[in-house]
Amino acid sequence: MAPDPQDTPPAEPATAAHVTQSATASAAPPVPQGVRCENCDALVTQKYCGVCGQRLEPPVHSLWHFAQVAAEDLTHADSRLWRTLSALLFKPGYLTLQFLAGRRARYLPPLRLYLVLSVLFFLFASATHSKLQVLEISQPTGATPKATLTPLEGATSSPLGSAHGAESVEQRAERVCNIQYDGPWKQKIAPAAREACRRAVADNGRSLREAFLHNVPRAMFLFLPLLAAVMMLMYWRPRRYYVEHLLLFVHNHAFVFLLAMLAWLASSLLPFVSDWIGLGVTLYIAWYVYRSMRVVYGQGRVLTLSKLVVLSFFYLVSGSLMLALTSIYSALTA
Repeated sequence: MAPDPQDTPPAEPATAAHVTQSATASAAPPVPQGVRCENCDALVTQKYCGVCGQRLEPPVHSLWHFAQVAAEDLTHADSRLWRTLSALLFKPGYLTLQFLAGRRARYLPPLRLYLVLSVLFFLFASATHSKLQVLEISQPTGATPKATLTPLEGATSSPLGSAHGAESVEQRAERVCNIQYDGPWKQKIAPAAREACRRAVADNGRSLREAFLHNVPRAMFLFLPLLAAVMMLMYWRPRRYYVEHLLLFVHNHAFVFLLAMLAWLASSLLPFVSDWIGLGVTLYIAWYVYRSMRVVYGQGRVLTLSKLVVLSFFYLVSGSLMLALTSIYSALTA
């Protein structure tokens, strides 16, 4: 028997919430798939990839597009390069304070900055100062002794030069390299010293110069932590972290490398004022180090100046020792 229509319960009327939900579900646009990073294949929703940091840009298809990308890299996208170099040259201690305060995205990392500038500095030094020089002292009869600097290849009084013009390279090496050594480890040091001397005589010191310029950056990289340890002893109260002192030396040495290259370029372009440029650079470096210590540590003028004098004395002594050891190592391994 068919059910009585009157016994069927009436359907519940649709509520406003149900209507709104249905309308929203039907009208909602599809979720965009986004763009995949070409470097790591992650989903990119902004200008840069949130995983690897690569910038979202179309592929380079033309020389003009490549030139535009390169110009943007140099002037806009990586403007922190110019910001870092400007602060490094004209704001002593500023980069160190910014790094310690956590504001690091606007500037180049300290270690990368130091490594790049040190490599450029020693490459520049190798390219512009390619010849070793010797000090020749001559004293004509009845005249005042005269000292002159002469390139090693043209020296006449140097043991590596051509005072005995008729002798061969082997004969000159045998004459010059008759090294006598009676100290510790005689059996190893004496033969190594003679062999290093023969190599220097054979190529007029070229291999020695190249080895020295190759080893000095490594020695400097070991020298900075030693200086930071000395600075930590001088700034014992209030107590500071060792890394704070190390960062200051990293930035200050990077500044010296950059300023020295700029000074060499200026002296090459303006040779008639090269002496004044050298004097100005020397005074500016002294003021820069003093000012950076005041900015980073916040102590008074007299106390900072006294600590700078102590630091300068230690730097001079230990730096001379470092260069001497580097020279010996370079001669033995050239």
